[in-house]
Amino acid sequence: MRRPLAVLAAALALLAAAPAAAEPLRLLAFGDSLVHGYGLAEGKTFPDQLEAALREAGHAVRVTNAGSSGDTTEAGRSRLDWVVRPRTDAVIVVLGANDALRGIDPAVTRRNLDAILGRLTEQDLPTLLAGMKAPRNLGENYVARFDAIYPELAEKHGAVFYPFFLKGVAQKPALNQDDGIHPNAEGVRVIVENMLPKVKKLLARARDASGS
Repeated sequence: MRRPLAVLAAALALLAAAPAAAEPLRLLAFGDSLVHGYGLAEGKTFPDQLEAALREAGHAVRVTNAGSSGDTTEAGRSRLDWVVRPRTDAVIVVLGANDALRGIDPAVTRRNLDAILGRLTEQDLPTLLAGMKAPRNLGENYVARFDAIYPELAEKHGAVFYPFFLKGVAQKPALNQDDGIHPNAEGVRVIVENMLPKVKKLLARARDASGS
């Protein structure tokens, strides 16, 4: 009877000595309907597909969907503090499309995004800012002022910068839903594929910050 007990004790000792599996990084996707997944089935949203792609690439990550359809930058700013929880390791910000669609003064959009990024910086949260572009029918002045917001704020706050969230998808009917605004599942797949290198850079910063 002693040998089985000795084997069991040895096995338990090995388990106790084995390093614990690393906790997955917690990535918050914060934005509007482009994040929330307007018109998309469960598992096909941007956070869902991003998490799947990262895990396939060997990254232990949980991506939380903190998108709210219809959000402007002001609405996002107002809910930021209760969305970002203590166990968040990094944040992707995707806001501004609704500001442009409503013709909101770019100065207002800039002020709100500046406040959002500033708040995340205060909390030492590595951040990726996804840029937006204004509809060209709003005029050259509006377009120039709006489009300049994203690279300038990314530089100011040291955020990882992805210039245009809808790169490769905007104005391509096969990659969008019938409204011509929201990507379909295949469009989201293209967005995730294009953004992946920048998201991996964000995760590297989050690991450095957590010391893992």
